[in-house]
Amino acid sequence: MTQTEALNEAIKAAGTVAKLARHLGVTRSAICQWKRVPADRVLEVEALTGISRHRLRDDVFGKAPWVAA
Repeated sequence: MTQTEALNEAIKAAGTVAKLARHLGVTRSAICQWKRVPADRVLEVEALTGISRHRLRDDVFGKAPWVAA
C-alpha cells in the first residue's frame, strides 16, 4: 500500500475530507494538498482513524512489526 492509498483510507475512515480536517484543526484544502500524511500529524490521524502509523508513513515508522519482510 502506498502512502497516498493509506491517506485515502484514513479519509474514508474519518468519513470525509472535511471531517478529517475538522478533527485535525486544518482546512479541507490543506488535506487535499497532501500526497501523504505529514509526519507531525501521523499519530493524530492514527488515533482518529485506526489506520496504523506504519501504513500511513512507513518511511518514518518502518514496516509494521507484524508484517513479514
